Amino acid sequence: MNFTKADLQKETTYKASRSGGKGGQNVNKVSSKVELLFSVDNSLLFTDEEKALLNDKLQSRLNKDGLVQVICDEERSQYLNKEKAIERLTVLLTKALHKPKTRKATKVSKAAKAARLESKKINSAKKESRKRSFGEGD
Repeated sequence: MNFTKADLQKETTYKASRSGGKGGQNVNKVSSKVELLFSVDNSLLFTDEEKALLNDKLQSRLNKDGLVQVICDEERSQYLNKEKAIERLTVLLTKALHKPKTRKATKVSKAAKAARLESKKINSAKKESRKRSFGEGD
């Protein structure tokens, strides 16, 4: 990960609007809701491979202009909403760039196979001993 919060802030644009929710009459006057827009394609922080990966993984988060959109209106202050939005964007990009380890296929060991078969034999014998034999005891 070759980006920091400060680098992301340089490449993002913000839109502020009036937020619903708590705040009383202040809600009608102050634009505290923050909409963060980030262009993956125009970013200088990522290589072409990373950009392709981000565009692929964040397909559902892109708007019609191809920008990643993060909206935050949880706090009453615009500054705190900006901080939360940039934090969310950082988490979003980090998760999208994470490459999971490839799983290595392994065989079941001979000892494990033998133990499983042995337990099956024991269980089978236990159930076999519960059966009644009708034809023999008359």
